[in-house]
Amino acid sequence: MLDTYLTVKTNGSHEIIIQKSRFITHVKRTVDEADAQHFIQSIKKAHYQASHNCSAYLIGDRDQFQKANDDGEPSGTAGVPMLEVLKKRQLKNMTVVVTRYFGGTKLGAGGLVRAYGSAVSETLNTIGIVRCELMTIVTCAVAYPLLPILENLLQKKALGIQKIDYSENVSLSIYVKHSEVSEISDWLINVTNGTANITIGDVLYQEHVVPC
Repeated sequence: MLDTYLTVKTNGSHEIIIQKSRFITHVKRTVDEADAQHFIQSIKKAHYQASHNCSAYLIGDRDQFQKANDDGEPSGTAGVPMLEVLKKRQLKNMTVVVTRYFGGTKLGAGGLVRAYGSAVSETLNTIGIVRCELMTIVTCAVAYPLLPILENLLQKKALGIQKIDYSENVSLSIYVKHSEVSEISDWLINVTNGTANITIGDVLYQEHVVPC
């Protein structure tokens, strides 16, 4: 697993009009090629009357799986520029499909390259990009009177809270970098005067929005 990577903030779509042609870009996080192909086919089925449903995907920690498809547009004018946008943005584990409804004006090879690239770029800017950082969840259970104090200390230390569970005691699940688990655990015990019950939990990704 990568320590950090960039991907689309959420699955979604966005439309632009170029020379009377509609370009509808659909983006989705995808975990493998089967997931990518299933998404591509679902868009093709939904937009079966479209002139083209061009696609590209980039999957794997080292971008091992990547593919571009022009779906009837002149070779290299659609899928490849779409894929290049994903690479330029350093995105991972995602698939993009651009549906084109032809508006009657031919764009030429250069115009198509610009149109498909722009459609993907504008969609990414609209939907947003996130940085996913691999974290360990450290759960800290304390008595209720310590909750506001601990929340304030966590905020000052820029430690994100995944969730808070309220039961006999209050438990805060905190995002902690792998290399800092031991240090933060000791710190939590220290700031609670040894009363905190610390549990090391799952490893997962925390997401941060990246300005476009």
